[in-house]
Amino acid sequence: MRFNPKARLDTSRTSGGGGGGGGFGGGGARIPIPGGRAGGGIGTVVVLLLFFVLSQCTGIGPQVLGDSGGGSTSVGTGTFGGLQAADGGETGDFGSCKTGEDANNDENCALVALENSMTGYWDSQSDLSGRFQPEQSVVIFSDQVQTGGCGAASSSVGPFYCPGDQTIYLDPTFFDSIFEQLGGQDTTFVRAYVLAHEYGHHIQNLLGTMGQVRTQQGPDSDAVRLELQADCYAGMWTAAAEGDGFVEDITDQDITEGISAAKTVGDDHIQSTTSGRVDTSQFTHGSSEQRIAWFKKGMTTPDSIRGCDTFRARDLDRP
Repeated sequence: MRFNPKARLDTSRTSGGGGGGGGFGGGGARIPIPGGRAGGGIGTVVVLLLFFVLSQCTGIGPQVLGDSGGGSTSVGTGTFGGLQAADGGETGDFGSCKTGEDANNDENCALVALENSMTGYWDSQSDLSGRFQPEQSVVIFSDQVQTGGCGAASSSVGPFYCPGDQTIYLDPTFFDSIFEQLGGQDTTFVRAYVLAHEYGHHIQNLLGTMGQVRTQQGPDSDAVRLELQADCYAGMWTAAAEGDGFVEDITDQDITEGISAAKTVGDDHIQSTTSGRVDTSQFTHGSSEQRIAWFKKGMTTPDSIRGCDTFRARDLDRP
């Protein structure tokens, strides 16, 4: 994946500062994933890992479904957006991000270019006419962060989108810790897929889709439908991004990496990797095959969100 070297980047929703060093591609301690089954339930570390991955890093958390108000005390959905440093948190240097060439050479600037591309794409969607507004910011943090609408969160919850303040919060160690341990790759387009999925949650917030969520677990639950729709929205952006002024080239290999990422964050894959078994009654995000299918579905319907209506789909396995 490459960016148009002549593109002018808008960092108005991005800022550096704070502590911790690192930035979007920063490293961190790797969290071990215990193997095998645990009698009488999953061990504490695995429970924390499952909560982190299932509830946050790829989508909306179980306690904020349908809540877009500012008074929530629970953590929101995994996402990115405009970038802003949390007080005392880890942050990247975005001040040097001026052009697409900077994005080709710097991971932090690549995130700015991706945010600009996604904002432009969704702003042009006729289905959102009169209702679109960019996410308020993307906050890069480490250790802990106090959100403006979803209470406090620690780095263990990973990236998430908070509907209360329309902000994406990102712990940059996610890609080189949990995600890689689950078998994912850390590439520019994989990060683009995650960002596009999370931007999809922002679109759902603007459209009021989060208010449709009533059931929060199970293979046919509203929570799963919400997550698969965000994957579909990610596919929509992917199909339209090349040549938009920011993204210059998306290769077949990039698409393959995106599909692999969708597989990595499927409920069945995560459960199998962390506990050695699959319990569909606990699904909150959809299976690997469903996530792949809806990402691909979005790529076939880049001009209308109607093709991503998972809430009316009778068979989530066959969009």
